[in-house]
Amino acid sequence: MQSPQIFSFHGGIHPPENKVQSLQLPLGKPSLPKELVLPLGQHIGQASRPLVEVGAHVKKGQAIAINNGFLSSFLHAPTSGTIQAIESRPVAHPSGLSDICIILTPDNADEWTELEPLNDWQSVSKTDVLAFLAEKGIIGMGGAGFPTHVKLQGAHKHPLTHFIINAAECEPYITADDMLIREKTLELILGIEILQHLVEADNVVIGIEDNKPTAIAALQQIIRERQSSIQVAVVPTKYPSGGEKQLIKLLTDKEVPSGQYPADIGILCQNVGTCVSVYEAIQFGRPLISRFTTLTGDALKAPQNVEVLLGTPINHLLDYADIEDKKLSRLVMGGPMMGFTLDSANVPVVKTTNCVLAATKKELPPPNPEQACIRCGMCEQACPASLLPQQLLWFSKSQEHEKAEHYNLFDCIECGACSYVCPSSIPLVQYYRHTKAEIRDAREAAVKSDIAKQRFEARKARHEAEAAEKEAKRLARQGAAKPAAKKPAKPAPEKATAAAAPVADDAAKKAKVDLAITKAKLKKLEKALLEAQEKEHTEEISALQLQVDAVKKDIADLEAKVAAAPAPAASKPAAPALSDEAKKAKVDVALASTKLKKAQKQLAEDPDNQELKDKVAGFTADLKAAEEKFDKLGGNTKAAPAATAKPALSDEAKKAKVDVALASTKLKKAQKQLAEDPDNAEIKAKVEGFEKDLKEAEARFAKLDSAPAAAPAAKPAMSDEYKKAKVDVALASTKLKKVQKQLTEDPDNAELKAKAADFEKSLKEAEARLAGLDTAPAAQATPAAKPAMSDEYKKAKVDVALASTKLKKLQKQLAEDEQNSELQGKVVEFEKNLKDAEARLAALEAPTAAPVANSAPADNAAPAVDEDALRKLKIDAAIAKAAVKKAEKALAKAVELGSDDQDSLEQQVSKAKARAEELEQALQNGGQVANKPAEANSNGSGDAEFKERLKKQKVAAALAKAQVNKLKRQLDADPSAESLQQELSAAEQKQQEEEAKLEQLTNTQENR
Repeated sequence: MQSPQIFSFHGGIHPPENKVQSLQLPLGKPSLPKELVLPLGQHIGQASRPLVEVGAHVKKGQAIAINNGFLSSFLHAPTSGTIQAIESRPVAHPSGLSDICIILTPDNADEWTELEPLNDWQSVSKTDVLAFLAEKGIIGMGGAGFPTHVKLQGAHKHPLTHFIINAAECEPYITADDMLIREKTLELILGIEILQHLVEADNVVIGIEDNKPTAIAALQQIIRERQSSIQVAVVPTKYPSGGEKQLIKLLTDKEVPSGQYPADIGILCQNVGTCVSVYEAIQFGRPLISRFTTLTGDALKAPQNVEVLLGTPINHLLDYADIEDKKLSRLVMGGPMMGFTLDSANVPVVKTTNCVLAATKKELPPPNPEQACIRCGMCEQACPASLLPQQLLWFSKSQEHEKAEHYNLFDCIECGACSYVCPSSIPLVQYYRHTKAEIRDAREAAVKSDIAKQRFEARKARHEAEAAEKEAKRLARQGAAKPAAKKPAKPAPEKATAAAAPVADDAAKKAKVDLAITKAKLKKLEKALLEAQEKEHTEEISALQLQVDAVKKDIADLEAKVAAAPAPAASKPAAPALSDEAKKAKVDVALASTKLKKAQKQLAEDPDNQELKDKVAGFTADLKAAEEKFDKLGGNTKAAPAATAKPALSDEAKKAKVDVALASTKLKKAQKQLAEDPDNAEIKAKVEGFEKDLKEAEARFAKLDSAPAAAPAAKPAMSDEYKKAKVDVALASTKLKKVQKQLTEDPDNAELKAKAADFEKSLKEAEARLAGLDTAPAAQATPAAKPAMSDEYKKAKVDVALASTKLKKLQKQLAEDEQNSELQGKVVEFEKNLKDAEARLAALEAPTAAPVANSAPADNAAPAVDEDALRKLKIDAAIAKAAVKKAEKALAKAVELGSDDQDSLEQQVSKAKARAEELEQALQNGGQVANKPAEANSNGSGDAEFKERLKKQKVAAALAKAQVNKLKRQLDADPSAESLQQELSAAEQKQQEEEAKLEQLTNTQENR
């Protein structure tokens, strides 16, 4: 067995080891305490969720708390007993705060629950093995307590070159891993082999310091006996060689880049305690309920290592090791370098408790007073991360956070080596921790500020849209009131109208009030949903999402009621109305007056501004001219009745009037922007364009306004094609404006330019279709002559839209990654699918029956029907073949991911193949195929259940995507946060799984 090459890392120190004291006695096993205190948050991520209630009796190894999200873990009962309480208790944490704990009172029976080992771990899928480890509560036992199944999933992002087992245990006093290797050497090797089966690394190396000769000899002997390929690398004793990045540097001579993780360079690290726990979980079905912990310090008469149950109070362990209270000065959880002081011994052991140090005043004396930095550079020489601690100290004290980040503050592992060697007794690590916390708080505040800004802008845009909608409705009401005012009121219908008007008005008012209340309720629910997503409350998210969907449905129903409510009757005018010209002149007076007041106010603040003086003079002249025009039009009230005799505007004139108003608004807005930035050539061009558009719109309106309007009764009914063409024009225009706006912000974006060109072409085509339908004879637009749209036609249109959307998405991805052969293949496939869908749609759009007005004999209709049936049969056969391909693809993906839906997908593939063969046989027989209405009817109840399942999966996929986006934003704010990167990897994995399930269900729906 060849030993691997050993390298070195920068810095490091050699503090007194003090490891011999706890190795004098054999492994101890303390008795059961009176109660076990089990915190729900013993790992990184979300705290576990209790599964038991107060008063329940549990057995040893029974799950008492379940994982609360992907980055969470299970918790199990360390012994049998009764759940005494679920309450807040003090926990082992630097803050000294309390947390929710499950209090278990042992019954001293120590009765195990039924254990189920995973004997076929080599044959089952790796996903199932990881899920089994998650259910056993296995987490990393040497660091921050990261869930093991999540870490193993993230390791598959890149091929692994090294799988490193961290047995260095470099911190003084701690010997828990040393004792674990001595006591459970075979279990450790078998656990490593199980993990190697899961990660498939090229090299497996155990890194151990040379101050553990007994453990090294035991490892080498077992490896020789098993003829294993595992290598043992004995590294020199130096603190902190047990750090993850430092051990990687020692064994591989590779450095983990700043802001990245070992998995990014093909390396995975695990602790020896984790490997043993994995073996016991797989082989015996035992969950993680105990661990090896070092009890040491000069205040203990019997320092030793113990195998202790989770939840055991620290004071119980101190009593077991014969503590001398008079000598005890400080109680530390962890080692003297990276541990933290406990305010009380009444806290429990958790999954990451590797040492309890009961130190005397001589061992850990109070720190000396901090003095000024003498710039000796010893901290830089000792730093294992190759940082500049003195620079970071100055930036921390002066709160120059950006500079501190620039000097890689977040690469600091807080090992304490710099503080240990500092001759001025400066607590450098405490400064760094404080600065890191402030930076994280600032990032969170920035994220919240961005979210608030987005919500404000969305609210502002919504209010502007509502105001524009109200103005449009007001103009529509005015236009509708003019023709009604011309008709003389008849005596008899007037009474009936007067009686029915209050009822209709009350119903409309009630519907509007209900609509406003429901919209307010929707806003509250959406706000609560956003908060739940930020706090990652999965259950609340699901419940709130369902409520939001229900309220949106209610809003749609109420909006339909409001739209269907009759318009209120026009009130009888009490005085003659002003003419349109007078109203416009009045508005001009108000606008000119407002502009003049604003300019005068600016001039008062800056009296010497010649530009403002010119503006005031111009606005004064405009106001005077507008007042004269209004006096001329408004003073002659006899002209008002003439307005009542004016013929009603045609639809074209109304549209032209709206165009004038829109062009005027755009021009005013551009002129305002130009006043703020007079030298902007782009805005000047916009102003000239808008002025031209306004003149053209005014000319059109003047021409249409002077032309006699056609009688309303002679107007032909608007056909469905005409309505659809108008909608297409509006949609194409909206899309084009949106892309043009984006293009102004990013003028060099080739993709946006291409989109703008496509939308311009679509708009011209839509306008051409609309013009053709507008000039077509009325008889052609008669709705009665149009055949009903078939289900096949609707489905074909949907298929075209879906295929086009998927193709565009893939083309966009391919533009970002042009060398991706998989994406290239998908693009070709979806291009073919799009062509097939367009061909099916074109076949269905072809005329299939003679016009209604055709006087052809009835005998000639039969061949046309047969031909249509044959063509439909061909289309069904093509669709069935495509369904077979999709189902086979979904099945292959499910097999690759190890999904539980393989059986159902295999059935779907069989059904799809049978259907395709049946249709192909029917084509060969001349188009005779048996209909199966009964089968379709029998699937009705199953369709409802399937739709509900599909809806839930869509929600799950959306939640997974939202979680990924949230973690990406957090990671952008804090790129060096290792936990966030691992959470993101886990979230992306979950998103892929949820989207794969959704795609499977979608394919299933198409096959059905």
